[in-house]
Amino acid sequence: MIFLIRHGQSTTNQLGLLVGRSNPPLTEYGRDQARRLVPHLLDVREVWCSPLDRAYETARLAVPGIEPVVKDSFIEVDYGSLDGTSLASITDEQWHDFEGHHERPLLDGESLVEVDARVYAELDALMEDPTSLLHAEDEHLAIVSHVSPIKSATTWALGVHGSAAWRLRIDNGSMTVLAVRHATPTAIRVNVLPC
Repeated sequence: MIFLIRHGQSTTNQLGLLVGRSNPPLTEYGRDQARRLVPHLLDVREVWCSPLDRAYETARLAVPGIEPVVKDSFIEVDYGSLDGTSLASITDEQWHDFEGHHERPLLDGESLVEVDARVYAELDALMEDPTSLLHAEDEHLAIVSHVSPIKSATTWALGVHGSAAWRLRIDNGSMTVLAVRHATPTAIRVNVLPC
C-alpha cells in the first residue's frame, strides 16, 4: 500500500496564503499533526517526500527512524508569481478558469495536467514493478507531499480524469491510502485525519 500524507500545517497555511514552491516551516501545530500519524504508519518500510522542508520535516516526525528519499515528482504545483499571496487576491474569474481548464496554469505557474504527468509516471512505475511496496501485503510506502500531488495520485488510482481532483479535499496532516486489488489501483481511504 501507499500512504499519501499531506504535510502538517505550515506558517503560510496558518495565514491562509496560496503555497506552492515557497518553503515555509511547519507550525508547532503542524509538528503535532505529523506526530499523530506515527501509530498509523508502523508497517511503513520506505518513505518518499517532496523536496520542500514542510514535507521533509513531516516525514521525519511521522515515520521516525527511516530517512526520507526526496522525490521531485511529488513537489507542490508551481503557482508562479502568485505563490505566497492571499487566496483573496485571486479573482473568481481566475480561479474558475484554473478549475475549468486542467491544462492551463494559474497565470504564470504550472498546470495541473503537468502535476498529473509527473505523479502518474512515478505511480505507473510502482504499478509495473511487482516487487514494489505497492504490491506488498504487510510492508508499505509512505509519500509525504502536498494537496495537488495527492489529488493527482488519487485520480490515478480511481482511473478518472485529473479534473476530478476539484471534488476532493485533502487536509494538512491527513492520510490517503492507495492499494492494488485484482491488478488495479484502488483508493482505500481519502483524507483521513488521525485522532
